[in-house]
Amino acid sequence: MAIPDYQTCMLPLLQHVSDRNEHFIRDVFESLAKKFKLTSAEKAKLLPSGKQAIFHNRVGWAKSYLKKARLLDSPKRGVIKISSRGIDVLSKKTKSNRC
Repeated sequence: MAIPDYQTCMLPLLQHVSDRNEHFIRDVFESLAKKFKLTSAEKAKLLPSGKQAIFHNRVGWAKSYLKKARLLDSPKRGVIKISSRGIDVLSKKTKSNRC
């Protein structure tokens, strides 16, 4: 599997934090990497600048856009939590996917 783009990371990220608990972003990276079945090489692959892993960058962008949409809160540095709006959106998404 290729490294997913940030849009592909958004729903799994929101689902991962749907328990309403605070999550360290470093733990979210690992959980999503497992979900996407990334190899060690894929997780280690760097951006052209050589300063950041591509996967971390993409999850970071997904987190940023979810925060801008007020679906995630960041109660402190390095920590994210789903917002009440995020819960609402996720429940509507789940209902619309049912038969």
